[in-house]
Amino acid sequence: MKVSYVSSQAISQALRHSLLRMQSDLVGSQKEAQTGRVADTGLALGIRTGQAVSMARDVGRLQSIVDTNTLVASRLSATQGALSQLAEAGSTYLSALTAAVSGDANPATTQQAGTVMLEALTGIINSSFNGEHVFAGVNTDVSPIAQYQTTPPSAAKSAFEAAFLAEFGFTKDDPAAANLSGVDIKAFLDGPVVDQFLGAGWQANWSSATDQGITTRISLNETVETSVSANTKGVRKLAMAATIVADLFSSGLSEGALVEIADTATRLVSEAMGDIAQEQAKAGFTEQRIKNASERTSMQIDIFNGFLQEMEGVDPYEAATKVNALITQIETSYALTARIQQLSLTRLLS
Repeated sequence: MKVSYVSSQAISQALRHSLLRMQSDLVGSQKEAQTGRVADTGLALGIRTGQAVSMARDVGRLQSIVDTNTLVASRLSATQGALSQLAEAGSTYLSALTAAVSGDANPATTQQAGTVMLEALTGIINSSFNGEHVFAGVNTDVSPIAQYQTTPPSAAKSAFEAAFLAEFGFTKDDPAAANLSGVDIKAFLDGPVVDQFLGAGWQANWSSATDQGITTRISLNETVETSVSANTKGVRKLAMAATIVADLFSSGLSEGALVEIADTATRLVSEAMGDIAQEQAKAGFTEQRIKNASERTSMQIDIFNGFLQEMEGVDPYEAATKVNALITQIETSYALTARIQQLSLTRLLS
């Protein structure tokens, strides 16, 4: 008869391998308890793993669209706020112009109103959100409109003064300017000045914005333009109305010429207010489209997540119970290993 023996080292090694296996199982079980899904999708689903991976990828893509829509909606909200400020400034400016047309205002007061309007317009249009200029079109890293009153003179101011000199043969500060009639000024405003603001001179001297706005994908099959450019007619007309008053009311023009300037500015501001209202309505419609698209996309995400939960989901109570059981077994294994390591023939014989 053969006598077998089992050494304490063999028992210790067996416990060690068992402990390593339980520790590995514990990591997976803890992951399942925390996420509510199987730790190893391939092992749990087998041939259906590809379907689960594809569905998870679709969920990630849809969620990125929802996140982008949230950011775009915030930018549009900032744009709406800026347009409202612009409309409010225009309304205040219009009141000052109305008094100037009737001849009840001091030219210096009207000129100051034009300067304030021009500064307000520049500040509002150059506003930014999240580090991007909201009225710059796709050139979000540059200020849409250059400052007009600068030292040395800005390109826009230099072009305006050059146009006046080319039209009349003298500068606006020349004493001869007092002889200009309302008809003379009207021809100047309707000709060279219009080209400065509503023609090619706008982007040459004033604007760094693009006509093309930012196009955003708001759902898998829907894109929309989600920005307002500083090149819109409303902004151009307000800039012209503010500039002609800020620049020409400070010169020694005749009363008829000043009335004509105020009358032209009043017409421009009134038209600009309507254009700005249209831009606000357009932006509001876009905001509603984004909201609807986000709601539809969120519903798709919920449906896909439901399918994924059916495929990969685990019972949270069962997962927690399994974790507790493994922890208990590991602690027991540690205790047994410590006891076995203390066994020795010397201690037994002593």
